[in-house]
Amino acid sequence: DATADLFVAPEKITDAVRAHLGNSVRIHDRTAFEPALAALAGKRVAVDPDRAVAAIFTALEGAGAKIARHRDPAVLPKAIKNSAELAGTRAAHVRDGVAVARFLKWMEEVAPQGGLDELGAAAKLRAFRDESGVLKDLSFDTISAAGPNGALPHYKVDETTNRAIETGTLYLVDSGGQYADGTTDITRTIAIGEPSAEMRRRFTQVLKGHIALATARFPKGTRGSQLDILARQYLWADGVDYAHGTGHGVGAYLAVHEGPQRIAKPAGGQAGTEEPLHAGMILSNEPGYYKAGHFGIRIENLVVVEPVRIEGAEEDMLGFETITFAPIARNLIVGAMLSPAEADWLDAYHAEVVEKLSPGMVAADREWLAAACAPIDRGVAALAA
Repeated sequence: DATADLFVAPEKITDAVRAHLGNSVRIHDRTAFEPALAALAGKRVAVDPDRAVAAIFTALEGAGAKIARHRDPAVLPKAIKNSAELAGTRAAHVRDGVAVARFLKWMEEVAPQGGLDELGAAAKLRAFRDESGVLKDLSFDTISAAGPNGALPHYKVDETTNRAIETGTLYLVDSGGQYADGTTDITRTIAIGEPSAEMRRRFTQVLKGHIALATARFPKGTRGSQLDILARQYLWADGVDYAHGTGHGVGAYLAVHEGPQRIAKPAGGQAGTEEPLHAGMILSNEPGYYKAGHFGIRIENLVVVEPVRIEGAEEDMLGFETITFAPIARNLIVGAMLSPAEADWLDAYHAEVVEKLSPGMVAADREWLAAACAPIDRGVAALAA
């Protein structure tokens, strides 16, 4: 009947929200939710088994309701962003990229001097984002991980785990911002001082996988599980892997982890890996490598699924548009390990980083950015790990 009942803590609903929702949305205290389910006795009720907690099924069954298991019809339309949402998130990523690039410059200058720790670095990155004047909040708790803490993919720093950022180590930062026009999520790994040959080899393998996924072309109907191997292939060739998914869906000023789409191995029954990808979906591209007790590596950009025109194609094809912009650590890349096409992608990506971020920077930051995004040296001899 085009009306809805919303069960929510009353202190979360302001008069402005009530006015916006209008008469078609009836607001109730959340404590009234279970009694309302009991009132559905004898009725046929659609419930999403992937998103509704077991207690909802128990209450409905106890009341004698007839349960129809269906996916929430709002899930897919929410995941497929419209043109306004995509325009907003692109703008948010440029704004956010300026903050991240300024942070990377600051890290390059300050970290080798000593005295910096994970909490201090995370606070500084937050400060750079705050300077935009439009940051609403972080999109999740920043993963600020130095040395062996970087080998914990879902590490969360606090006063008890806070580690000094030391020369000769890798520093991994996975962070994001919530802006009214979009949600960001980016990971960069940088070397503090001179990286080892092993660090450079693994970083380059992760980068090659990142590029393989970023440049993938695939027919409409392809699922995330079918693309996951693209990001892992170069690590697998060396007998190593990473124990997390390669990509998750991202909301538009909503949850930084939003389904139903996902790029990951099909094993384990994880939801989303068998969801066909649709144009307009936003996902992360984040392969990594983690050596327990030593270091972690992850390179993450967000991408948008987009239609792709291929001359002579017999299928409707899709690909990815990368919308995250920040330098990728060139001193961790073994240029000789990149194919000409991979090196071309990296140089083109860095050129776009400079083009998009420079207008939002002062002269000194623009000068640093140009150097950080200079073309890769393709003649560097490969280093054995």
